[in-house]
This record gives sequence, structure tokens and C-alpha cells, in this order.
Amino acid sequence: MNHLRDVFITGVGAHLPGAPIPNDQMEDHLGRVCGRDSLLGRRALRWNGVKTRHYAIDAEGQAFDSNAGMCAKAVRAALDDAGLESLDYLASATTQGDWLVPGHGVSVHGELGCGPLEVASFQSVCGSSLMAAKAAWLNVRAGEHEVAAACAGEFSSRWFQPAFYEGTSLVDAKGRLAAEADYLRFTLSDGAGAVLMEPKARPDGLSLKIDFIDVVSLAGSFEPCMWAGAPSASRSDPMTTWSHAGPVAAHAQGAVALLQDFELLKRVIRAWVGVYLKKVDQGRIEPAAIDHLLCHYSAESLREELMGLLEATAGMIPREKWFSNLPTVGNVGAASIWVMLEAFLRDGRLKRGQRVLCVVPESGRSLVGFMMLEAV
Repeated sequence: MNHLRDVFITGVGAHLPGAPIPNDQMEDHLGRVCGRDSLLGRRALRWNGVKTRHYAIDAEGQAFDSNAGMCAKAVRAALDDAGLESLDYLASATTQGDWLVPGHGVSVHGELGCGPLEVASFQSVCGSSLMAAKAAWLNVRAGEHEVAAACAGEFSSRWFQPAFYEGTSLVDAKGRLAAEADYLRFTLSDGAGAVLMEPKARPDGLSLKIDFIDVVSLAGSFEPCMWAGAPSASRSDPMTTWSHAGPVAAHAQGAVALLQDFELLKRVIRAWVGVYLKKVDQGRIEPAAIDHLLCHYSAESLREELMGLLEATAGMIPREKWFSNLPTVGNVGAASIWVMLEAFLRDGRLKRGQRVLCVVPESGRSLVGFMMLEAV
């Protein structure tokens, strides 16, 4: 009988396309819907606290990379970091790949251009990163593979081109874009990240032993909170998605754009906290034993709300232990946790024996993931 093996993150990589785009250049880069400045843009930027972000499109709206291409660059960076040349398992995650078909995993493999290997594709929103990571972790843990990569990428800016909105029900008679679409244009950005996993720690420097990865969906209790492909009023009904209406009709209904229900988000945040506190009560997570917290969130104001909910509980992890690079890279969706982890390790604050908790909430249909790491 085979015994399960320990698994270590031995390499991390990130790819952020182009130069950082500051706030005052955002609309010049993305384009203005119906030629108008956004009504919500400045308010959204105050709320999310992002100062710069990256896009894989230029100021003329032309793409200079792809989602799969950015993921491949991140995987190569992780391989270089680990001192490796090849892998035999690749798990890829994204909110939306470059194609409707085929899957994101084979697209990334194609961009890598390496020899035959096993692939898996995970499509959700931010939490898909930990879905892919768990698949990679379990494959190495079970002895199926020796070197596995988990990567995640986003090309959000292509959703935000004015043509996605103009001529649809999301724009009113005065050319103003609906809030549920406009806010996301000032929140999401492009990039990719990756981690390499092996059954042994690297011989030099620190590795991260993976203690556990838990992913919890609450979709049975909530309708979609962030979605694309269905009108707002019928977003929970799979019979009303764009594939039933047809692409032309769906576009006119505003069903092709990426949308967010902010009122529902307020309830979802409390549900995420509830899952975390249950794990604390069960002893799965011990707040006092955590040295660093890497929590993905889309806005600084959300972080304050999360902290406010936690400060009155036994689950609060002190503020000084929270690490984030949101202000400089923005919300990179599924890639955020790996881009954050790469920046955290480069920062040099991690010491041998310390424990790192990564938390990835997802508003898509309410999901939250946890990954516990130990520096060895």
C-alpha cells in the first residue's frame, strides 16, 4: 500500500504584462463607454485602494499577449525559481480562458511548447486557483507525479472594451453604464501566477510544505454574485444563459458582460467569515499559530469589513500579520494569490518554521478556499 507523501512548493512565478498603469490613465487605456467618463470610476478607486495595475492590451485596445501566454510565462518563471527544466503535471485555472473550447489547461500547455504531460483545467473565479493547486498537490502526494505546476491567469481587460457594453441594455439613454458593470472595470486587471510542487524540499533556500488545501462552496445557499453569460434577473437559471439566447441576443441583453451584485456581496462576505470561524472552532485553523496571512480581497474597504467582522471573535489574526500587494497590482482574480505569494517570498520576511495561511474567497457563487503552508 502506498503512503501519502509530503509535498512542497519549491518554486513560484508571476507575470504582470506591460508597464504599471496609474489611476489617471485607466480610462485612456480601457476606452470610454459611449465616449463618456465613468460616473463610478473615482468612487470605485477610492473604495478598492488600487493605485496601479497591469493590462495585456495597449492604449489602442490591441492585445499583446493571451491568458494562456501569460500563464506559460508564470510557469516558466516558477520552473526557473525551482531550478527545474520540466514538469509532468499541469493544473491551470482562470475565470475565462482565451477560447470557449478547448480548455485552459491544454491552451497553457500549447504555449509552454513542452513534451507530453497530464493537464487539468479549472474554471471558476478567484477560487479556481486553489482548485488547481489541490489537484496538483494530491497528484504529487499520491505519487502519481514528481513535478506539478498549478497556474492561474486572467485577461480581464478584454471584458472591459467599450464594445462589450455599447448597444446593450447595460447603457442607458444618456450613455451611462450600469453600476454592476462599471465598478468591475476599475477593479480587475491582467496577469498570471504559478507554483511548482515536488515531494522534496529544495536543497537551498526555503520551501513551503503544504499542510492542507480546503475549498468550500456555498452555492447551495446563494445565487450568482459575480457572473457573465446571463441577464441579471435570471442569472440563476441555466436555461436563460447566452448559449440558449444566442450570442447576438445575449449581447443586446447585456448578458455577455461581467457583472457584480453588490447587495448580495455584503451577505456573501459574512458567509465567508462563517466558514473560516467554523474551521477555527474545529481546530483546523489555529489563529495564534499563524505567522503570516495572505488573504485575497478585491478592495481595501472589503479588507476593513472582514477585519471588522473578525475582531470581535477568537479567529482574528493581528493586522500586522496580513500581507497584500493589491495597491500595486490590483485584483488579478484567480492569479492574485500566486502573484501575492511571489511578492511575499521576494519580500524576505518569511523565516524557517513560520506558518502561512492563504485565504481565497470568491464571490462568483460564494466559495472560499484555504491553504496552510509551513516554511522549511
